[in-house]
Amino acid sequence: MKFPLPLCLWIVALFPFVSELPAGEPLGPGDWSFWRGPLQTGVSLETFKDYEFNPEPIWTDAIASQAAPIVHKGRIYSWGFRGRGADLTEVVQARDEATGDVIWERSTLDFMSDTVYERYTVGSVAVDVETENIIAATAHGLVTCYSRDGDILWEVSTMERYGRLTFPNARAGVPVIEGDLVILHVVTSYWGADGPARDRFLALDKNTGEMRWSSTPGIGDPFLKDTSFSTPLIETRQGRRVFYAGTGCGNVVCVNVNDGTPLWRVHTTVGGVNASPVLSDGILYTIHGTENLDSTEMGRAVGLRIPDDLDNIDGEVDPKQGGAPALKGDVEAWRLPLEMFTSSPAYHDGKIYQVVKTGVLVCLELASGKILWERKLVNSQLHASPLYADGRLYVPTQPGDFFVIDVRGDEPVIEHTIKLDGNAIGSPALCNGRVYVHTTEKLYAFEIKNSGIDYGTVPEDPKVEPGEPAKLMLVPTDVLLTGGSSVDVRVFEADKHGNIIRQLGDDEEVSWETFIPPTALVKAEMDASFDGRTISAAPDAKDSAGAWKATANGLSGLLRGRVALKIPYEYDFEDFDLGENGSAYPPLSWIGARLKFDIRELEGRKVLAKTLDRLLFQRSLTFIGSPESSGYTVEADVMTDGNRRTKSTVGVINQRYIISLVGNAGVIEVSSNQERISVTEPFPVAANQWYTLKTRVDVSEDGSGVVRGKAWKKGDPEPDEWNIEFHHANVHKSGSPGIFGFSPQNMMKVYVDRFSVYPNAD
Repeated sequence: MKFPLPLCLWIVALFPFVSELPAGEPLGPGDWSFWRGPLQTGVSLETFKDYEFNPEPIWTDAIASQAAPIVHKGRIYSWGFRGRGADLTEVVQARDEATGDVIWERSTLDFMSDTVYERYTVGSVAVDVETENIIAATAHGLVTCYSRDGDILWEVSTMERYGRLTFPNARAGVPVIEGDLVILHVVTSYWGADGPARDRFLALDKNTGEMRWSSTPGIGDPFLKDTSFSTPLIETRQGRRVFYAGTGCGNVVCVNVNDGTPLWRVHTTVGGVNASPVLSDGILYTIHGTENLDSTEMGRAVGLRIPDDLDNIDGEVDPKQGGAPALKGDVEAWRLPLEMFTSSPAYHDGKIYQVVKTGVLVCLELASGKILWERKLVNSQLHASPLYADGRLYVPTQPGDFFVIDVRGDEPVIEHTIKLDGNAIGSPALCNGRVYVHTTEKLYAFEIKNSGIDYGTVPEDPKVEPGEPAKLMLVPTDVLLTGGSSVDVRVFEADKHGNIIRQLGDDEEVSWETFIPPTALVKAEMDASFDGRTISAAPDAKDSAGAWKATANGLSGLLRGRVALKIPYEYDFEDFDLGENGSAYPPLSWIGARLKFDIRELEGRKVLAKTLDRLLFQRSLTFIGSPESSGYTVEADVMTDGNRRTKSTVGVINQRYIISLVGNAGVIEVSSNQERISVTEPFPVAANQWYTLKTRVDVSEDGSGVVRGKAWKKGDPEPDEWNIEFHHANVHKSGSPGIFGFSPQNMMKVYVDRFSVYPNAD
């Protein structure tokens, strides 16, 4: 389905802006609640009387991380990992700020991601200063909201729910909490307008985890070559909150925070822009480390002049790629041949402090781009960003050298070089006269000795006052139903910029009608109905997807949703009509399926076949049901084409485990993340031979479980014994059923038929 307007113009909702810190008020002890500090620039507002840095840590703890610690109201919140293989877990910890003692910790397991080696916790957790809740977003797409006491308040699997893609680099980034939103930077392949794999920003309700909006400001093929964990930089501009960020498709973008509307973009590179930008006096600083659009040189730092009038952007939307309008004319104030892929700058008093790829610390003037000085620190740098406080920089580096540098004069003076255990990939935090930095082996706490601390003030940010009512905004804006379920929808009036005016009362009439955009290629409707403000699916509802239009007080807004079949169900694909090209799309409600699989005739039957035209999807996961599903069996007929030497892998997904027939290896495999869980048993797989594959997951009362799989030639009797059994001490308790295919370099197809899901038999 295609929509004539950006989806984010329809499916949005946001309560009035609540600032991250009270504007114009002094910082209190414990305020480093964002990975780049209270100004989003890597700068602490603390100044010290009788400053003396102690190079000996006051405490350490042996937990690995590549993340930045957060400090808030006497607590240190860190994100690390421990263990190996199937026992590797990511851990959110709450510590006592005074002692470093762990108050509580919560762990999660990776599942079905591409993460390799130990590339975990590349990012940071976020703290909501209003509720004191903590939000973590993993590389495999699990977003969890914890209370201050460590209770799980809500959890969303964005991989299974919204088609979040994973990549070997495992960069997760930082959730940004703004008002009542949690903004995530992801690559997704969902359905309808969000079906193509694109760099996107998702906004969830910080209190419930419900979808608020989805925004696609960048472009797709051939430029989507990378993920990006560039963290949005937020400000108030012309009556609305906006953010700036880099994307995996090589753009720097500006997006309306309230409703996700893409406002403008500047294309800077053929790769990704990962560093987070900084802004001052109308100049937006950004840096990247890939090939430039206009030369074969790698990397560039630029100062971009941002548009003065957001309502009259001088730019054009690419008719094929979509996204935000690309700004016309020369928007560069200056450029420098600096190369850095992931480390973000610190900005203070007109100066940018940037560590580049070769380990050189560069100080430059933001207004002019003039380099003021350079200092070689190490031979290479990755991820970690510098922190500025009271005339000094704190710079962790990849080799594990941690620098304290006096930058008050015309030239930098290195005061301390501290050798840390492990690689320092995470950025530091500074709070209450202590500096925290994580390495791949330890969390360190250093002390700044002093006789007094001035906490400074946060500059006042203009308040946003809503204008006249212009549209309705719905919460949630995207719903998932299964047969017999329902979801309540809240309705808000908003101005043209998405600023919330009020929530409609229960006594105010809202009408609902299905909505099919006139340009939609697939004329689809959701098999559901509204009763007041509750949308429901009947117990026998068909799998379907579509949009709804709400109207009240002369205003309208859109919601979209999916219906997944209630277990048990089976797909044999015979009811699908093949088009002139001999193929048909899979069901619209299947996440990401339409660009990864199609339905075609093979040997007199209609079957599901993996497509080979997009290298990005050589490894393809498609989710069919609800992430809350559990206690079910998946059975399907599967086949790989090829020859004796070259075959693909075909399998099914059951409760966050992939059970597959690996053609080239001749095995049946249970995996989740390949680096963590990959258990095999011999099973000779012949090309162009249909097999029946059957799987189930059983969970014990103690939280352990068993993943089982068996396969046999289609038409033969089912064997009594399972071919493979994997005993997992901390088994996944739920997860969406799905289909898996891996075609190395997109050489050979895989096929699936008679896909069925039914409750586990006793």
